[in-house]
Amino acid sequence: MIACECEVCTSSNKKDNRLRSSILVQSASTTLVVDSGPDFRYQMLRENVKHLDAVVFTHPHKDHLAGLDDIRAFNYRNRRPMDIFADSLTEEALRRDFYYAFSDTKYPGTPELDMHTITLDPFQVGDILVMPIPVWHLRMPVMGFRFGAFTYITDANRIEEESKQKIRGSEVIVLNALRKEKHISHFTLDEAVDMAKELEVPNAYFTHISHQLGLHDVIERELPPGMHLAYDRQVIHL
Repeated sequence: MIACECEVCTSSNKKDNRLRSSILVQSASTTLVVDSGPDFRYQMLRENVKHLDAVVFTHPHKDHLAGLDDIRAFNYRNRRPMDIFADSLTEEALRRDFYYAFSDTKYPGTPELDMHTITLDPFQVGDILVMPIPVWHLRMPVMGFRFGAFTYITDANRIEEESKQKIRGSEVIVLNALRKEKHISHFTLDEAVDMAKELEVPNAYFTHISHQLGLHDVIERELPPGMHLAYDRQVIHL
């Protein structure tokens, strides 16, 4: 076993305790989650989420979909299949990795999923309108999403102009910022700051942070006004 001695791991600040990136979006009558990573079960239990209408996926990497099997608890509570929204690339991975949930002859107790293939067209989840925003994770297309005045983008290092136009006018953006050093497929902190400035979104929160970025309070003091490091269990009201 390898013991971790980095300052983030040993920090007493709860804002340095970072699980996999995911968000819960909630209106008066609808609750959805973007991505179900390996920490999905713990995150739902920790936040005491009793009802969930849908899971919306950004892309097929394991740290964003591996926890989907634990949707079974919501199948039991809701007494219906869970609505799943993903583009064709992510759908292919879901059907491969969770083949037993899509089998014609299912074993009792397997997840009940209702798959919806999304494109670049906006779609509705209950009373929440979801606008897909394509971005690039090196050569992999990833879906960002805009919910009204709120835009969420993770796992990106390039945003094309057409997608930037879809983001502009947002009041809040959540954007990945892996570390300070250059990375092949993620924005660095400086790149994320520059992107938020270019998009002219007044409130930016940076997520998908690696331990290499450093301590929350140290980095927070380095950021321009209106920009912050996101942290686990953070709540943003719009």
